[in-house]
Amino acid sequence: MRVWAIANQKGGVGKTTTSLALGRAMVARGLRVLLVDLDPHASLTRAFGVPTDPPPPGVAELFGSPPPSLESLLRASSTEGLDFVCAQTALATLERRSATQPGLGLALSQAITRHAGGHDAILLDCPPTLGLLMVNALAAADRLIVPTQCEPLALYGLAGMVRTGEMVERSRQRPLPVSIIPTMYDRRTRIGRDTLAQLQTEYHDRIWSEAIPVDTQLSNADVLAGQVFSGNVPGRAMSAYTRALDWLLAEEQAGEQAA
Repeated sequence: MRVWAIANQKGGVGKTTTSLALGRAMVARGLRVLLVDLDPHASLTRAFGVPTDPPPPGVAELFGSPPPSLESLLRASSTEGLDFVCAQTALATLERRSATQPGLGLALSQAITRHAGGHDAILLDCPPTLGLLMVNALAAADRLIVPTQCEPLALYGLAGMVRTGEMVERSRQRPLPVSIIPTMYDRRTRIGRDTLAQLQTEYHDRIWSEAIPVDTQLSNADVLAGQVFSGNVPGRAMSAYTRALDWLLAEEQAGEQAA
């Protein structure tokens, strides 16, 4: 079972859209996918139409004592083979608890290790801040996927996220490959073209050779969450995400062969 963390220390770069799109592309290949919403803003949870008030059972329960099983918290989406675990605003209080409750940094990793839900992949939709939740995701993940908007300010968030991934890799003493997916690319603008060229120059060995284009069909994440998957890929952005998945799986296979 592969575990991918979708993370960036900058908001608004398409983390939730990327999580949903990759998840649906995997389902189209016959894989069973579990999406885990780790962001207290709960964008992925809302995309699936789950009210956040009152708070639904979800990720926060994994930090309890004793924690429930991950499979007891999952919900089935309207897309067969695509399940999800909700986030709650209470996740924002975990930082205070971590000061007096040791071991919270591995809560998610332990839950995934015990998971027996029959999923082929778990995708972790991370918050845009470096804290306990992101540390949990990076500790549990086999791969760090960094969606990066094609605009200059996004370069700073990307650099910080890559450094964080390298720090966690050294700490846990096992590989955490970093894969960068350029998002929200508008080839009509010079700033978009220049930023993509800079990304490819600086991260040529870690970045997908294409980019996810701006596409109004995916402007709302609930489009991906709410529509029943028909087997057809809707829109040019979703088509690009399918090709990005091809690249990610090829990178994964190459890493396994090298090991």
